[in-house]
Amino acid sequence: QVQLVESGGGLVQAGGSLRLSCAASGRAFSTYSMGWFRQAPGKEREFVAAINVGGITNYADFAKGRFTISRDGAGNMVYLQMGSLRPEDTAVYYCNARLLSRTYWGQGTHVTVSS
Repeated sequence: QVQLVESGGGLVQAGGSLRLSCAASGRAFSTYSMGWFRQAPGKEREFVAAINVGGITNYADFAKGRFTISRDGAGNMVYLQMGSLRPEDTAVYYCNARLLSRTYWGQGTHVTVSS
């Protein structure tokens, strides 16, 4: 059974930090590209960051310089360190795993940034 389970969301003041975690199981996720997306109320889901099997990272413009994506050596954990948070970062954050035509999603974790 494939599972992506996010954790680490919560309420934080503007300027603060949060670290999101995603635990992946049920596949050899070390061979998958892993990423984070987010969806704010009333908006489309959008890309935040991704990391491939070689450790190469990619970020949305709004995430550059503030967010850092990483994964553990086994490939079963992926993290999103978020800093300098802004109220507009408030969203549900989803973990994503991709390999060719296969895509898996977690259930999401809520992040609320108060002003």
